[in-house]
Amino acid sequence: QVHPVESGGGLVQPGGSLRLSCEASGFSLDYYSIGWFRQAPGKEREGVSCISSSDGNTYYADSVKGRFTISRDNAKMVYLQMNNLKPEDTAVYYCAVTVLCGTNWSPEYEYDYWGQGTQVTVSS
Repeated sequence: QVHPVESGGGLVQPGGSLRLSCEASGFSLDYYSIGWFRQAPGKEREGVSCISSSDGNTYYADSVKGRFTISRDNAKMVYLQMNNLKPEDTAVYYCAVTVLCGTNWSPEYEYDYWGQGTQVTVSS
């Protein structure tokens, strides 16, 4: 059963860093790509980043470029390193599974399986 599992959220001060993890439970990252999304209170869920299983290409939302880095270290783990965090980064972060991560990576309908989410709060 395909079941991505997020971890690593928490409370951090503005300017701080956090690393989120997404474990590929029940599937291999050799065949599926992973995207990160977030949903802030009162807002729609938005795409943050994606990493392609086929070529390793990465994609980012403009709001996080230069601050967030997506990576994978084996067939089971994907990470989202978040630096210079801002209060507007506060949200529930989700990892999701897709067969295609390319230039049109951000629509939610491209993703078939979702994790339960992990809370990230940026506040002083």
